[in-house]
Amino acid sequence: MLIVLGGLLFIALIFGPQIWIRYTLNANAVERADFPGTGGELARHLLDQAGLQDIKVEETTTFGDHYSPDDKVVRLSPNFFNGKSVTAVAVAAHEVGHAIQDRDGYWALDMRQRLVKKILPVERIGSMVLMATPIVFLITKSPAVLLIELALALGILASSIVIHIFTLPTEFDASFKKALPILENYIPSEDMRGARKVLRAAAFTYVAGALMSLLNVARWLRILRF
Repeated sequence: MLIVLGGLLFIALIFGPQIWIRYTLNANAVERADFPGTGGELARHLLDQAGLQDIKVEETTTFGDHYSPDDKVVRLSPNFFNGKSVTAVAVAAHEVGHAIQDRDGYWALDMRQRLVKKILPVERIGSMVLMATPIVFLITKSPAVLLIELALALGILASSIVIHIFTLPTEFDASFKKALPILENYIPSEDMRGARKVLRAAAFTYVAGALMSLLNVARWLRILRF
């Protein structure tokens, strides 16, 4: 019974934030005829207001909503790029918040970008080695292979956690210190409660990502236990 309860708690911890994020975004995604522009149009306007005319705004169907410091572009999914809803404009303002962070040299965003460039290649190599571990172990029957597997899994987990340590302050700053004050000037006051919820969900998107990284490592460890 304790094992079952522990398993259910683990599943709730991993998937609960994702379900809550989707629910929050969908609950505030009702199209509003009274909004003067779409999420994409608001993003363009806010970037121009911030003196960031060189930053592009693009609709994307593959990358998800984000700001790319390397490409200097705000990318929004079709529903948010073309939508006139609290969710659309709040997500757009959140991503513009990241562009403003980049302009201002926000320390956490800068550190996260540096870590991502250094750690992601290591994670890819580590994942490839983990995939090859069962074959190598069957050939060599060496316990050292299992030790390497464990070290790689822990290394991948640690690197993901380090990245997320710097991601969380970046996301909360973009939502509540950048986007929220902006939205107070652009949407009706009665919609601000919904906007806060969306901004909170946008910030916690990466918390869900961090939990999924834990699940991936746990999955690898279970597969490689033979």
